[in-house]
Amino acid sequence: MYKAVDFEVFGRVQGVFFRKYTKDQAEKLGLRGWCKNTSQGTVQGQMQGPPDKVETMINWLKTTGSPSSRIDKAEFKNQKEISEYTFDNFSIVKD
Repeated sequence: MYKAVDFEVFGRVQGVFFRKYTKDQAEKLGLRGWCKNTSQGTVQGQMQGPPDKVETMINWLKTTGSPSSRIDKAEFKNQKEISEYTFDNFSIVKD
């Protein structure tokens, strides 16, 4: 079984390569999904993968991010078990 979770990160997370670092970290962990900037100044996305790797990524999104980002808070919603991936890789969605 895999785990899927939606995320949104608040703080200084736009214009600081946050999405690029998020994609790199997700790929390192073998996760699939996407992330994008929102008009509210946050970064939103979804990730899917082995539960332990998803937990590692949740912690990374809460505490690390990109070198010049400032994370005020990260919210995680709709955590669920899935039997198969619905994404082929982890991508940055451009509006």
